[in-house]
Amino acid sequence: MILLVFVGCNAPSHEGGSDRQMVTTVFAPQNRPDVQGTIGAVSAGHPLAAQAGLEVLKDGGTATDAVIAMAGVLAVTRPHMNGVGGDAFGIFYDGASGEVTALNASGRSGAIATPEFFTDEGFDRIPDKGALSVSVPGAVAGWVDAHDRYGTKPFARLLEPAIRFARDGFAVSTRLALDFEAQGADLNEFGKSLYLPNDGAPPSVGTLLQNPELASSLEDIASRKKEGFYNGGIAESLADFVEGQGGHLRSTDFANHVSTWVEPLRINYLQHTFIVMPPSTQGPAQLALMEMSKAHDLQSMGHNSTDYLHTLIELKKLAFADRDRWIADPEKADVPIARLLNPAYLAERAAMVDPSSAADSVPPGFGDDDVEANEVERDDSGDTVYLTAVDQWGNAVSWIQSNFAGFGSGLLEPETGILLHNRGSLYTLEDGHPNQIAPNKRPYHTLSPMMALHADGDFSFTLGTPGGDSQPQSLLQISHNLLVFNMTPQEAIEAPRFRSMSDTRVSIENRVPRAALEGLASKGHQLTIVPGWTATFGGAQMIVFNRETGVLNAAADPRREAYALAY
Repeated sequence: MILLVFVGCNAPSHEGGSDRQMVTTVFAPQNRPDVQGTIGAVSAGHPLAAQAGLEVLKDGGTATDAVIAMAGVLAVTRPHMNGVGGDAFGIFYDGASGEVTALNASGRSGAIATPEFFTDEGFDRIPDKGALSVSVPGAVAGWVDAHDRYGTKPFARLLEPAIRFARDGFAVSTRLALDFEAQGADLNEFGKSLYLPNDGAPPSVGTLLQNPELASSLEDIASRKKEGFYNGGIAESLADFVEGQGGHLRSTDFANHVSTWVEPLRINYLQHTFIVMPPSTQGPAQLALMEMSKAHDLQSMGHNSTDYLHTLIELKKLAFADRDRWIADPEKADVPIARLLNPAYLAERAAMVDPSSAADSVPPGFGDDDVEANEVERDDSGDTVYLTAVDQWGNAVSWIQSNFAGFGSGLLEPETGILLHNRGSLYTLEDGHPNQIAPNKRPYHTLSPMMALHADGDFSFTLGTPGGDSQPQSLLQISHNLLVFNMTPQEAIEAPRFRSMSDTRVSIENRVPRAALEGLASKGHQLTIVPGWTATFGGAQMIVFNRETGVLNAAADPRREAYALAY
């Protein structure tokens, strides 16, 4: 017997949610307007961030300048999702030359972080929270390195809005209060005093949230850049705090941190060149999904039909089996990218989809069966922000930054006001796995910003979303909505989507046609049908450039607090 599970929605009612359980009504799309301009555009995970980015563009700043300003504001206004204590990745398009570059701004483990560091203390896996889940935060170095290469405005000026909001406060929204309440259980005493100040409840909606210690840290970063974060007082405070809690980071690990400019990965699909980050991110899984999609006539199946959704869900399982077995820091492990993305190999994988039945699990396509996959499944409802900008010179940036889980490690360092991420929880202790923890090694990352070019190399669009494992799934669905089913950018983002888990479980929005839901259930998919507009399915943003008209079309997802602006 197949059971369809319906769940309630925790989204605010003004975002289309409902407090009722067992809701089966099909909701109409939000129908946010298409945001269009001809000079510049931004989209970010909070309205104040988007406003800050647009002001930079209007003042003659580059897309990178705008992204840095937005990233700083988001570190203050979405503190449970990202911040100074997290990691970042970016893809950059140079409007003059057409060159595309990519920046890995993620941090590494400490120099003493061996498997024995954990097993000697009785751990058989990396803890999800606390000091043992913290690797060096890389976001600040990423801001500085991106600015050094592509920025034009003074770095300190770009952080002024973030400093102001941290010191003077910003208004708490309904969405933010709900997120704090839902995700703050693992905060330490300092974090709870700031984010759950009302006897364990969040700040009241409409009140000002201030973090003066974070404002002071941002001022130090603004004036001293990387030196202000990775050397001296901030680094020493963070390192001492982590060490005191039993973690493996020391001040020398902060001082030795560097970002890495890397060659992005590319694939030709739907008359576009799609560009993603290489390992240590799950970017290869994105491209594998696209290459395998070529083997199936998705357009003739119809948008969000049973066959269409079933095929994408099953392809995801194949891509993720290889991802979980192989993706790791390529500076410390052998990651067989050429084999993983070989078109002939992926065509064979794509043919494994059973059109009549959902697979409970699939093995990786090659490798040692004695080594377990590094499969980590989490509730990613509060982990990440995505932001993007295009400027008057045609430069474009696709940027993502994250704490990983909601409130990251749960550790707020009181002297600096900095909340530390928990990306270090994604290492494994499994012998022989490429992502096994080792000294000075980056963890596997779910962060996966994307960019697409026309076949001739001209810029087409940026796209990204929060959501951990759901990122490649959402980006594939949105790309199809745009390029296969001819939706506008806003329609493509608002269209209902699914999120496949590690087995036959699938979360799916109730705006998907009822016949398709029943068809999926008949194939063995265990459906959790979610009403409203929830963070379960990410919070995508996009900027599309129409080179025939010269119009920039920016879109933002109503599932979170994202906002798009253009001029």
